[in-house]
Formats: sequence, C-alpha cells, structure tokens
Amino acid sequence: MARPTALTADQARARLHELTVIDVRTPGEYASGHLPGAHNLPLDHLDQALPALKTAADRGALLVVCASGTRSATACMRLSEHDISAATLTGGTTAWTQLGHDTHRPAGTRTPWAMDRQVRLAAGTLVLTGLLAARRRPRARLLSAGVAGGLVFSALTNTCGLAKILAKLPHNRPRTTDLEATLAALTG
Repeated sequence: MARPTALTADQARARLHELTVIDVRTPGEYASGHLPGAHNLPLDHLDQALPALKTAADRGALLVVCASGTRSATACMRLSEHDISAATLTGGTTAWTQLGHDTHRPAGTRTPWAMDRQVRLAAGTLVLTGLLAARRRPRARLLSAGVAGGLVFSALTNTCGLAKILAKLPHNRPRTTDLEATLAALTG
C-alpha cells in the first residue's frame, strides 16, 4: 500500500512544475480559485478516476488539494488503498492563498462564499429562527437544539451534512466538471 504524504504550501509551490495537481473540491469551489494547472476531480468521482490517476501517478508525483486539507487527506488514503502514491496539501487552498500564492479562476466566474462561511450563515440563521420562534411556540427551540446537535456531530466525525446540502444549491454549482476531459488530460 502506498503511504500518503503531505506538503506545505511553500513546498508545493517550489515543486509545482513537477506535480500533477488534483483538486477534489466541488466545481463551484474550484471555480472560486484553484492552484495553477490543477485538474478538478470532485471527491465523489474519485473511484471512477482511479485508472487515470494511476497513469498520472506513474508519470510523476500527484498533489491532492481541497479547501482545508481534510478532503484531500481522505482522497490520499483512498488512493493509497489502490497503491497510488499521492501527497496532500497541508491546510489546502486556504493555506495556499493566505501565503499569497497565485490562484487561477475562470474568467467571468463569480465567486461563491466559502463553504464554511455558508455553513456558519445557515446554522446561525436556523438557531436564531428557532430561538425567535420559541417566543410564541416553545417547541421551536427544538430547531436550535437540532442544529447545535448537528454541529457537535459534525465536529466529532469531521463531516458536515449541512455542507453537503449547501453544495447542491445552484449558486454552489456554477458549472459541472468535465470529467471526461479531466480523465483524458490525466492519461494523455
């Protein structure tokens, strides 16, 4: 089994010319800004792309990227189960941009809010709505309690059901990934 590794943003920048960068974020997140030369391959399409990723890894090192490093670490573990070596970008595109490194975005693309910001807005709105509605209907506090429980579960499991729901909204899906073109680029 291949063992996943990690690169800091500065290490990745120094080696960018020799890395094949795979961005496992949603198409909307990818469109908001990605590492130069990155291929968008959303995490939910990873298994379908295994043969192309194996070919790309045989030609050179793979760097898997997401917003924070969590999804890319998950992707690297799944790749390692198939003997595909890949490194994750520690801190993801967030760390990359905080260091002032260049990102690319398609011309004319409007930038949606970062998913964590959308989650905070939605969760806060639901909690506040539950508390305000509880003034007339005490049972409405259950909405706030449910959101709080969901946030605790999210933190304990390092997953986010609310983010998965929000990612399906139209403003978070400004375009789809051309999976066939991505796979062709990785194998070609």
